[in-house]
Amino acid sequence: MSNITITRRQNALALFQAYAEKALASGAAPKGLEQAFAATLEISPSMWSQIKSSRPIGDKLARQIEQHCGKSAGWLDQERATEAVSQSEQQFLALALTAWRATNSDGRKALRAHLREIAG
Repeated sequence: MSNITITRRQNALALFQAYAEKALASGAAPKGLEQAFAATLEISPSMWSQIKSSRPIGDKLARQIEQHCGKSAGWLDQERATEAVSQSEQQFLALALTAWRATNSDGRKALRAHLREIAG
């Protein structure tokens, strides 16, 4: 997988994260956010699902995503530094730390193994 493929996917996911956080902050229900984002991009929910997992984003689709998200042409192609930890990520980290501290050595090994399995 080329760097542009990874960069475009990471940036598209960052755009969805910003979209979801804004929608949730304005009182939208979490259910249906992915479909709404796909509609905003004028793609099918199925295509959005494929993009999130493995489908490369071609030049035409990249420009379409940028346009619908109010970004300049080429924005999706630029590597970005990891942004600050979001509120939901902070909540997850706090939960993970609580779980880590609440268990013994065997529990920590199991937790670590599970996270590695999920991360692939």
